[in-house]
Amino acid sequence: MNRNLKDYGLLLLKGMGMGAADVVPGVSGGTIAFIVGIYEELIDSIKSINGASLKLLFTGKIAAFWKAINANFLLSIVAGIGISIFSLAKLITWLLVTHPILVWAFFFGLVLASTWFVSKDIKQWNWKSILCFIIGAVIAYYITVATPAETPTNLFFIFLCGAIAICAMILPGISGSFILVLLGKYFYIMEAVKTFNIPVMLVFICGAVLGITSFSRILSFALRRFHDTTIAVLAGFMLGSLNKVWPWKETIETYTDSHGVIKPLVEANILPDQLVWEAVGLMIFGFAIVYFLEKLSMKEAKA
Repeated sequence: MNRNLKDYGLLLLKGMGMGAADVVPGVSGGTIAFIVGIYEELIDSIKSINGASLKLLFTGKIAAFWKAINANFLLSIVAGIGISIFSLAKLITWLLVTHPILVWAFFFGLVLASTWFVSKDIKQWNWKSILCFIIGAVIAYYITVATPAETPTNLFFIFLCGAIAICAMILPGISGSFILVLLGKYFYIMEAVKTFNIPVMLVFICGAVLGITSFSRILSFALRRFHDTTIAVLAGFMLGSLNKVWPWKETIETYTDSHGVIKPLVEANILPDQLVWEAVGLMIFGFAIVYFLEKLSMKEAKA
């Protein structure tokens, strides 16, 4: 696909949107990729990093390798994700502590709209797609109610966390950040990002690279051979994940961070009890953003 400088600038912004979502436990960067119309290209580009393309690199055929893996596209997305994570990690974690209802309300609208628009990509609804949709929703819901585990901090386990979390990050509706919460390593990794703990970040990134290059092949095959049922599962993941992004919660269990600040660890959903109209307004705003991006993606596809 031929792209100009403006196109790559837009891809950078889309990557930043994915990075912002990946920072929030409960929101998936894969959801944002679906919203902005780059999901399947992203999966196929990641899948293209294989033995054949790496052979081009190691034999000095840099230009051929660059083209084979769609590197301009990947570089734009990864740069956007990186910029967003390193620039927004502190802001978003602060907002989640100081204005949780409003933040969750905005993302609730995003995910709800995403569920609707992704499900529209299913060409034919039948018993298989309906069943897969339900299975996806049940799996995602179970993940959102699972209790975070006590886990080690050795580098091998951090490597495994990177490999597991990145798979969730490219699945719409399943948050890689929340998987890290379940693995007991979300706040540990976020602290490493904020303090530039290079060894921990490098090990985590190595695990993520291995995980995403392996899992993308499975996902690309499923999208190509079983498109409707795969999309149904992904849409179900989004619907099930709404339990996690419900704005009104009560804290069941807390933890104390490295600065001695007490923060929520396990929460339960409750009925709306405060900031109701503000939250509803942000839900509508989040829904409207997805609607606008969907229409924009459709317009680009026709161009």
